[in-house]
Amino acid sequence: MWISTIKAVTKRLCSSGLPSDVTIEVGDMSFHLHKFPLLSKSGFLEKLIEQLPNEDESGCVLKLHDIPGGAKAFELVAKFCYDVKIELTSLNIVSLRCAAEYLQMTEEHGEGNLISQTEVFLNEVFGNWTDTIKALETCEEVGSYAEEVHIVSRCIDSLAIKACADPQLFNWPVKGQENVRSPNGTVLWNGISSTTKPQPTGEDWWYEDVSFLRFPLYKLLILSVEAKGLKSENIAASLIHYAKKNIPLINNQSSFNDMNHVASGITASTNSEVDQRLLLEELVGLLPSAKGVTTTNFLLRLLRTAMILHASPSCRESLEKKIGSQLDQALLVDLLIPNMGYTVETLYDIDCIQRILDHFMSIYHAPIASSPCIIEEGQMVSGTDTLTPMTMVANLVDGYLAEVAPDVNLKLPKFQALAAAIPDYARPLDDGIYHAIDVYLKAHPWLSDSEREQLCRLMNCQKLSLEASTHAAQNERLPLRVIVQVLFFEQLRLRTSISGWFFVSENLENSQHPNGNLGLPKNDCTKAMEEGRADEGGGGKDVKERVSELERECLGMKMELEKLVKTKKSWSLIPKKLGFGRKSQPCIPKPDDIMEQTTSVSAPQNNENGDLGQRVVA
Repeated sequence: MWISTIKAVTKRLCSSGLPSDVTIEVGDMSFHLHKFPLLSKSGFLEKLIEQLPNEDESGCVLKLHDIPGGAKAFELVAKFCYDVKIELTSLNIVSLRCAAEYLQMTEEHGEGNLISQTEVFLNEVFGNWTDTIKALETCEEVGSYAEEVHIVSRCIDSLAIKACADPQLFNWPVKGQENVRSPNGTVLWNGISSTTKPQPTGEDWWYEDVSFLRFPLYKLLILSVEAKGLKSENIAASLIHYAKKNIPLINNQSSFNDMNHVASGITASTNSEVDQRLLLEELVGLLPSAKGVTTTNFLLRLLRTAMILHASPSCRESLEKKIGSQLDQALLVDLLIPNMGYTVETLYDIDCIQRILDHFMSIYHAPIASSPCIIEEGQMVSGTDTLTPMTMVANLVDGYLAEVAPDVNLKLPKFQALAAAIPDYARPLDDGIYHAIDVYLKAHPWLSDSEREQLCRLMNCQKLSLEASTHAAQNERLPLRVIVQVLFFEQLRLRTSISGWFFVSENLENSQHPNGNLGLPKNDCTKAMEEGRADEGGGGKDVKERVSELERECLGMKMELEKLVKTKKSWSLIPKKLGFGRKSQPCIPKPDDIMEQTTSVSAPQNNENGDLGQRVVA
């Protein structure tokens, strides 16, 4: 096909009947032309022809194997020298501009020469997004020549300006909008409709177009938009789109729903594993450093792909640090990275998660002294607002430990190291770590008693919920010491709750009756009565009846005490009748002793003088 084309071109150019006096060889093609049209347009060809010997002018041959664009570009140059009309497009303008520069077709060799005309058309190309993309893609055909005439930098700058700006504001044409059709199917003039409004364009309108660029050009574009102030979120989104387009292994790790979404808009690349590894390492270096810009899910997928492709240690370390800085945003299913080492010991890569967790703790861990007091269940979830990231990671690690615990190859030191990395204050409840420990004990029944006790030290028995405490008290896999400890703290928590209940009721009664307590200490019955009053609206029927009974008993006790206070002189008779204390020193019983002896009351008795004695509380 090329031979027939060259023959046709030569025939047209030499249609004047003059014999050809110069032959231009470009690759495998030969052009039989005339010297004068070439000399008048090209300074480079003029120098070459002048250097030729004058003996045999009809047989002079020039070899231009290094001309940018090859024979196809030189054909257009030859037409231009013969004043044949040529068509400039975004696909041939780059090679033609570089060829004109190579042949030195400047204004010194003719007004309106090829360099100036191609420059004019290039400026028009730079005003259109799609044409600029096409021109940039053809820069690879001419290699470094496009960079020497600054075509690559100008294309990148034009694309970056448009990517950073609002396309709706400037109405720049983007891919897919060249032929806008009306609802009736007719093409609208200049892409403008007076009846229908164009669909709004989002910030991701340029991601798909630039994903077809080779990575060196794409990297230049990303660096340019970053320098121009494009938001880090948009840069990260573009990098994610480019990675999914050109690294198929990333897409293979998606869930079923994500795979359908990816397959609908992204075509897998045919790059080899070596190319994918090099591309992944380069993309990781371009990811924004700001926290949360790149999703943790995608970072973990990148890390998993890096392990499959055996990426460099620095690449994996960079990904682990990025994941660690935002580990609180991760999901449990994303952390289950299979172990891909040569010496596989465990099913999942525990060491990788340990490194990620250590990096998270180096950022967020702050020493907080834990209180030794007993923690009530209602207080276990309070005061954790400032510890939200740490608490989320604690729950995440506890869930991860429960998932990897059934692995019989998981050694106890690794399990302990991962669990102990979380500080005690980060867990409002220890139910999660208790569940992980229980699963591990079930999967490793051969552990010794000392190892079981050492493992159970990872949890705080005071911070188990009622449900977890009930389960632990009946768990035969736990050491006996731990079971006793669980029961002890449950009883202690119950006593603490009751004491607080009575303390609140006493303060409530004192505030309501500051002068009505006769200066006597309140006993448990009085406290229960007052608490019953406070909780009368929310208690059940049994509670109300018990409170009424206590109220009646305490009222009778108060009446007896008032009588005893009024008749202080009669206290001296009590030790004589009861037989305690010395006669010379009357013993006045303490109020607490009186309260303890309210169960029985003696009948009236006659004294030595025949009078009815005082009713004595026996």
